[in-house]
Amino acid sequence: MKLDNWDEIRTAYQVARMGTVSGAAEVLGVHHATVIRHIDALETRLGVKLFQRHARGYTATEAGQDLLRVAQATDDQFSQLVGRLKGQGDEVTGELVVTSLASLSPMLVPVLAEFQALHPGLIVRFLTGERLFRLEYGEAHVAVRAGSAPDQPDNVVQRFSDMPVALYAAQSYVAAHGRPEREEDFARHRFVGDDDPDTRAPFSKWLQAHIPQEQVTFRCNGGEAMEQAILAGAGIGFMAVWEAERHPELVQLMPPQPDWSGALWLVTHVDLHRTNKVQSFLRFLKDRAQSWSAGA
Repeated sequence: MKLDNWDEIRTAYQVARMGTVSGAAEVLGVHHATVIRHIDALETRLGVKLFQRHARGYTATEAGQDLLRVAQATDDQFSQLVGRLKGQGDEVTGELVVTSLASLSPMLVPVLAEFQALHPGLIVRFLTGERLFRLEYGEAHVAVRAGSAPDQPDNVVQRFSDMPVALYAAQSYVAAHGRPEREEDFARHRFVGDDDPDTRAPFSKWLQAHIPQEQVTFRCNGGEAMEQAILAGAGIGFMAVWEAERHPELVQLMPPQPDWSGALWLVTHVDLHRTNKVQSFLRFLKDRAQSWSAGA
């Protein structure tokens, strides 16, 4: 597709983002009839449906989502280029899209809110979930990922922080079942664990080596659910120290061990890594993260 079709692609991108023709027209500063004409022309040229029309607006089809991910990345890069050409490259405006696991929300949301307060022209989009958002398609500017070092091509990967992990139980569990005093006592207690036997969590090897499988009596398929089970007194479980310190009703039963710690990584795409918006946020995030390791 030639570059002279960019207006139509940009229109489709805004329709997908806003969900309605009228919303896209307002953002683009054009008449709603122009938006409809661009969408119809683009679908005709491509020979596929980009949107499902319904009473509430427009929803992108699978083909539409593929095209629009590229359009979003291109639009972002154009915006950065225009800002630099106009001498406005130092401004932190537009959208900042950050993605992470939902379990990191208590750490990241306050930082995002504080960063946005410093830059009133900024729109923050914080996307969580188990799937990896594809930075090469412009789905996010910054990804905070846990586990082994990400190895996707064309991404800039920086080790960000370590997450000390310890064993905890709710006071209600300790009151009902007692507190293990020695490591061998743990095998007689009830545990909260991951339902996935192939989990790569750093502490999983300790659990498999020291706790009989029948003692893992409450199993979950996500970290947030495991945290809630521990808080509810369902059993002993692993939790990041920074998160456990937010819950005074928890009792630490074994301190962090080096083998249990998990790494956090900052991931950005090479095309946007050096932009002022991304660099400003990375500096701000790293500065605020110093208090996490200090237990603040």
